[in-house]
Amino acid sequence: MPTMESESSIASRAEELKCLANEAFKDHKYSQAIDLYSQAIELNNQNAVYWANRAFAHTKLEEYGSAIHDATKAIEIDSKYSKGYYRRGAALLAMGKFKEALKDFQQVKRLCPNDPDAAKKLKECEKAVMKLKFEEAIAVPEAERRSIAESIDFHSIEVEPQYSGARIEGDTVTLEFVKKMMEDFKNQKCLHKRYAFQIVLQTRELLRALPSLVDITVPDDKHFTVCGDVHGQFYDLIHIFELNGLPSEDNPYLFNGDFVDRGSFSLEVILTLFAFKCMCPSAMYLSRGNHESRSMNKIYGFEGEVKSKLNDTFVELFAEVFCCLPLAHVINEKVFVVHGGLFSVDGVKLSDIRAIDRFCEPPEEGLMCEVLWSDPQHLPGRGPSKRGVGLSFGPDVTERFLQDNNLDLVVRSHEVKDEGYEIEHDGKLITVFSAPNYCDQMGNKGALIRFEAPELKPNIVTFSAVSHPDVKPMAYANNFLRMFS
Repeated sequence: MPTMESESSIASRAEELKCLANEAFKDHKYSQAIDLYSQAIELNNQNAVYWANRAFAHTKLEEYGSAIHDATKAIEIDSKYSKGYYRRGAALLAMGKFKEALKDFQQVKRLCPNDPDAAKKLKECEKAVMKLKFEEAIAVPEAERRSIAESIDFHSIEVEPQYSGARIEGDTVTLEFVKKMMEDFKNQKCLHKRYAFQIVLQTRELLRALPSLVDITVPDDKHFTVCGDVHGQFYDLIHIFELNGLPSEDNPYLFNGDFVDRGSFSLEVILTLFAFKCMCPSAMYLSRGNHESRSMNKIYGFEGEVKSKLNDTFVELFAEVFCCLPLAHVINEKVFVVHGGLFSVDGVKLSDIRAIDRFCEPPEEGLMCEVLWSDPQHLPGRGPSKRGVGLSFGPDVTERFLQDNNLDLVVRSHEVKDEGYEIEHDGKLITVFSAPNYCDQMGNKGALIRFEAPELKPNIVTFSAVSHPDVKPMAYANNFLRMFS
């Protein structure tokens, strides 16, 4: 039995660690904060505050599954600890689980009946649930949903004489047009709806014709660039092109999902990427990310941004086109590129991925869900997802997948990294993330990977964030979610 003095000393050390963790959190060093809270929990696992604080740090890293676990633990330790319910409600909300979140915010209100902030958040959550119920009631089942794209005739849309922005002459998207459009976007000017429709509809036709897994051939002595998440950071996208050259047949790119949401220039990002795809399909490859989905866009800003800058029809059109995006790419039969990660079962072949019927909203389990949501872990084997969707997979899982498919390397994105990238799993897996200073607060670098054929040795280039107009991230996000960001 430890003495009273040693128990007091342990408790004191745990509090010191909590204070250090709080400081790291304030400095946006969330991974460091999690490590310090974890050390405090190891010394004293019956302190609800430590668990709730770690839950908050997990939320900041979008690790909502881990946040829910920690907040639930805080509640188990102290059923009257309001912050436990508050943290769990915020994580559930971020996952789009409004009805479950509502129960937690109702409990916060019961525990803190005179707290105006608790009352305000409960009211907003109730509104969100009511809206969700209404949308569910009027929703057309996916099987019966008609294509919005087929009802749009962009040729019939008149361009007003006073419109001075970029114009597409005829049906061909040219480099001159794309440059003019990007310059207009930099100056916060909108593209005419006619041309926006034309770009998105032409991209839809190109994407629909592709398989779910796309093979890319890079000739000897040529190069190929892979970028990770951009998340609506248009001015950083422009910086990538300044550093690495504009997309062309001789300078092709693959953007590996999560083009939109969180950043408040998502429309400019997606129209730019789509325009390059139209201009030269072999210059621009696009993978679906977990944020190219109706549910994510509703919560994290893209839907609100599109309604604000264009109209409701475009919301439906983008949702339809996102379902056409391929799920993975293979470069020269050696490098497997996917947004999220690998699978909950061994033995998955490239042919299984190619056979996925991707023309739908992402399911909550199965191969399609896993390629969009999974993350690597350091330990062998598989574990639960820290996000609450997909899974975590170890170095042995990566090694077996590469062996089974005669591949050399997995490249994925999906996670913010301090240096813009991380090499894991004995060098067999690289994460690349291309949104520097993510959400204007993470302080991370961005990165891109240039592969030179035939060796395909990854050459990683990192870069810092550039300035942008004073529009905050999440400016168009779900009103309730903004209260927690």
